[in-house]
Amino acid sequence: MSTDITVEEAANKLSVSVQHVRGLCRDGTLDARKIGATWLIQADSLTRHRLASARRVTEDHPSYAVTGNRQPIALSFFSGAMGLDLGIERAGFEIRLACELDKYCRQTIVLNRPDMALIGDINAYRPDEILAYAGLSRTDDIDLIVGGPPCQAFSTAGKRHGFNDERGNAFLTYLDTALDLRPKYLVIENVRGLLSCPMNHRPHHLRGSEFPELALDELPGGALNFVLSLIAKAGYAYSFNLYNAANFGTPQVRERVVILCARDGGKPPYLEPTHAESGRHGLNKWRTFRQAVKGLREHHHLTFPEKRLRYYRMLGQGENWRDLPEGLQREALGKSYFAGGGKTGFLRRLAWDEPAPTLVTHPAMPATDLAHPEQLRPLSLEEYKRVQEFPDDWQLAGPLIQQYKQVGNAVPASLGVAIGTLVRKLLDAREVRSVADFNYSRYRNTNDADWRRNFVNQSLPSQPAMQPCLF
Repeated sequence: MSTDITVEEAANKLSVSVQHVRGLCRDGTLDARKIGATWLIQADSLTRHRLASARRVTEDHPSYAVTGNRQPIALSFFSGAMGLDLGIERAGFEIRLACELDKYCRQTIVLNRPDMALIGDINAYRPDEILAYAGLSRTDDIDLIVGGPPCQAFSTAGKRHGFNDERGNAFLTYLDTALDLRPKYLVIENVRGLLSCPMNHRPHHLRGSEFPELALDELPGGALNFVLSLIAKAGYAYSFNLYNAANFGTPQVRERVVILCARDGGKPPYLEPTHAESGRHGLNKWRTFRQAVKGLREHHHLTFPEKRLRYYRMLGQGENWRDLPEGLQREALGKSYFAGGGKTGFLRRLAWDEPAPTLVTHPAMPATDLAHPEQLRPLSLEEYKRVQEFPDDWQLAGPLIQQYKQVGNAVPASLGVAIGTLVRKLLDAREVRSVADFNYSRYRNTNDADWRRNFVNQSLPSQPAMQPCLF
């Protein structure tokens, strides 16, 4: 049931004048009734008005308002639903510009940050045009540029075409643009597959003793090696690691490569962890799904087909298909029963007192189910937002499935906070705390030093590029 609010409250929520709200009431744009000289407005109609406005006003536009605050300046590329950006903002940055091509994400940006400059295809803009949209010029010093270029080109789940994929070319455009703008710090966020993706893939039937050895660009990690060479050539130092967001306060096991580049030529330190799996190193314990969703009352969600619900009725929190009676396991999985891999995403219920597994773009696909610990449903959109650390009042545009996709693709806000906090400390020349022998992820050889050593020596069959961490 909608709640009535005053004209003044509506004006504050919409960031417009009281007179403008009265006009929206008079012309019927907002659901309102007049009592004497006072308008009372249905709160729900504000959301509908914002969504309608966002659909109309998502063309590329410059910044409508610059705060004038003396905060460090950041530009965001491949912004999505702004998960990473929320963390950067919480660390004290003013984000002057968002760059995003997806129409629903663009509507989401306009709904929540209507005054922020917004551009679409990064390939359509020269660096000086980007500065102009952000209200900047070449005389302004940009403190931070952040971006997660399309990752499907490097994902281990795809064909891994690297930079020969159109999305891989967007990666290079981002890098060229950022290095031209020369921020003090540059962040590149991506999937783990970037660490092992070749720049040029040679089919396996063209490998072996009767064929020439793999060239440098054909080796696992060749794409990243090329990226790092461009960064170093531009005079930037860099460090990178594979970071589990749970180590920074996210109630989710989600691993992403973060490359931090410094214009001053000094190698940046790694991010400062705030949490550890069992509270080791004097840090907080990982946050759990139970903690994340505490207090949620309203849920919008997809549904499972009845065929799957039959099996979910037999499963408890933290269980999956392997916990079914042995005679039902093959029946439940069908042909997938004979597929390789652990198949842990089939018929998977979350555990209450552990972090959530990595959120996907659709919580009800057979191989990547994300079911509530107890109820007979997938995770709700509201639970998705809590796990990815979006504010409850963060508005998402588009149909429900598109809203899941936006949140599922996002970078958790706590990882953004960790990135922004580290850069703020470097900007202010403050001490950065390091934790000796800390396991940033579940894998070995994923920091810059270990990765480089393995890349150079990977011709030795006994040294794979990455192997799961055993402790």
